[in-house]
Amino acid sequence: MAPIQLLYIDDDPALQRLVSKEFERHGYRVQLATTGEEGLRRLRTGGIDVVALDHYMPGQDGLQTLASIHADPDAPPVVYVTGSEEGRVAIAALKAGAADYVIKDVGGEFLSLLRIAIEGALAQARLRREKEGAEAEVRAARDRFEALAADRAMLLREVNHRVGNSLQLVSSFLLMQSDTSREPHVKAALASAYGRVLAIAQVHKRLYTSDDVRTVALDNYLHALVADIGASAAGGNGWLSFAADPVVIDPDRAVAVGVIVTELIINAMKHAYPSGNGPVRVALHAPSGSDIRLCVEDDGPGSRSRSAEGSTGLGQLIIEAMATKLGAVVTVQASDRGTRVVIDFTRA
Repeated sequence: MAPIQLLYIDDDPALQRLVSKEFERHGYRVQLATTGEEGLRRLRTGGIDVVALDHYMPGQDGLQTLASIHADPDAPPVVYVTGSEEGRVAIAALKAGAADYVIKDVGGEFLSLLRIAIEGALAQARLRREKEGAEAEVRAARDRFEALAADRAMLLREVNHRVGNSLQLVSSFLLMQSDTSREPHVKAALASAYGRVLAIAQVHKRLYTSDDVRTVALDNYLHALVADIGASAAGGNGWLSFAADPVVIDPDRAVAVGVIVTELIINAMKHAYPSGNGPVRVALHAPSGSDIRLCVEDDGPGSRSRSAEGSTGLGQLIIEAMATKLGAVVTVQASDRGTRVVIDFTRA
């Protein structure tokens, strides 16, 4: 290991010889300067590990020299040496950035104390460098993580954008095919398929336009979904209404809720009003912390018309499957004045 380079700045030749002899005996390499200006010039050439600096010197005194040393952010640690027993000098040196101070004596008995102070200053500087290095590594790791997270979020948004566009295209094809078909049961089947695809497409649309791809604003998502279903159905707008509390949920559960809402609206269109349109109301409420309630209701003749001839029961199977995925409780309240379906589930 290379010897420690000590720069001793003092205008006393006798003390310079004592310091050189003492520290070289302990493996240091000692360089000497008799003034603050000379010491600063030597520091600028580099290679100095620690400085011992006397207070009283001709021209620039120790405090002025110390201030000049610490103007360099990479300056080595400084141990202040003074023959004055006044505490104010030591305090001023510590405030100016000295790592420690030692009061010297003519006989040289202070040399052991100076060596201890220098070893302590070197250890303190080493710990500070290690701490700064560790903090720099932590900052670099955090920056890498943030950049990776940003790239991942951008990639997920792009994936959701592409998936959303593809699903929108598929749903448009289904709607076009439904419009051109002359068979009522084919038109109904294609319209149902359109609504199911649309429910999933809307979630991906929400994700690629959101800064947070981990969650979906369920109220906004259902509002857009209900509006699309209402606009695409025969009879124009106005028959389908929606009201909601603000609810945030993960995308997978949002898809399940959207599919359920789509199926219940389709079911109301097919069975509650067989001879034409009537009001269908969709409501989303969050009555307490994690509990969510979804209601879809109509004013049709109730359960008596729910077993319409030709029905495959697929919609009911889909609702049951999505309710199971949500861990939801489904309650059907039917009467002559209408049917109300209640879905109770939690956010998580």
